[in-house]
Amino acid sequence: MNLVLPEHSLKKVIYGSVEKEILMKIKIDGFVLAIAAAIGAAYLFPQLHWVLPLATIGKTGVFFIFFFYGLKLSPEKLKAGLKNWKLHLLVQVSTFLVFPVLVLLFYPLLQTEQQTNLWVAFLFLAALPSTVSSSVVMVALAKGNVPAAIFNASISGLLGVVITPLWMTAFIPATTHTPDLSSIYLNLIVQILLPVTMGILLQRFMGHIALRYSKQLSVFDRSIILLIIFRSFAESFEGNVFKSVSLTDLLVIAGAVTGLFLLVYAITGYVAEILKFSDEDRITLQFCGTKKSLVHGTVFSKILFENSAAIGIILLPIMVFHAVQILIVSILASRLAHGKQP
Repeated sequence: MNLVLPEHSLKKVIYGSVEKEILMKIKIDGFVLAIAAAIGAAYLFPQLHWVLPLATIGKTGVFFIFFFYGLKLSPEKLKAGLKNWKLHLLVQVSTFLVFPVLVLLFYPLLQTEQQTNLWVAFLFLAALPSTVSSSVVMVALAKGNVPAAIFNASISGLLGVVITPLWMTAFIPATTHTPDLSSIYLNLIVQILLPVTMGILLQRFMGHIALRYSKQLSVFDRSIILLIIFRSFAESFEGNVFKSVSLTDLLVIAGAVTGLFLLVYAITGYVAEILKFSDEDRITLQFCGTKKSLVHGTVFSKILFENSAAIGIILLPIMVFHAVQILIVSILASRLAHGKQP
């Protein structure tokens, strides 16, 4: 049985039940606090990553994250979404081209190894696909084009399996001993593309299960991501990787990711105005084209930087960006939901 909610029903459910949740996130986001707690636990008990089989749990959990992700994908919605090709093209260009190019502009300014490591971390952030759940929820709350948001957020994760490593391989060798590109793609296929494909093939038979237990699956996703973050930071703390990262560096990272988000948001808004997009399509372009997926970031980092002791630093910008995008887009979405200018 293929359970697909009509668009008007989907909007009604999301507008009615999610708006309160999003408005609460403006004040505080539980996942952001959980990330902070995981990092604190990694600092206090870094030896736990040797005691517990976190690597095995993480790999198994990642497989099921993307299997359930495939179960949630509706082939019918993906086919229908192809009609609005101009909007989709711009969302993906913003996600996989505009972001990386803006970061590449700062490459000639690098002088020290620490600056290079942080810059690679920002390029990694810039090369990641868009997030799925929050993009769709925020677009729905802001009364944007929900089907287009579902299509773009879904296809972005699949494109990222190919595009993100292509951006990174030219710069990874300078800082890590990463496997060759064929090995990277083999890992991505086994850990991500294979379970997604299995989920899509079984969607018509089991898709209703994924929809029914979407809240529980969201908790599962976040739990696995927290385990990966804990292990990554525990390894980095053991290797004294953060010894050279000061409070000033953290503030600079926070300011940089905020500036990057706002710049891309302004660029996408300007392009939408030039092309005379409807308000619904403009909202979708700006909300989907400025998001980055923490789920993909944590998974890809373990594959692309598996031999690097600096993986904690690599994850810093995407975790800060995750908090920033939730805060800013929640405020913008709530204003648009009440008919106000963002």
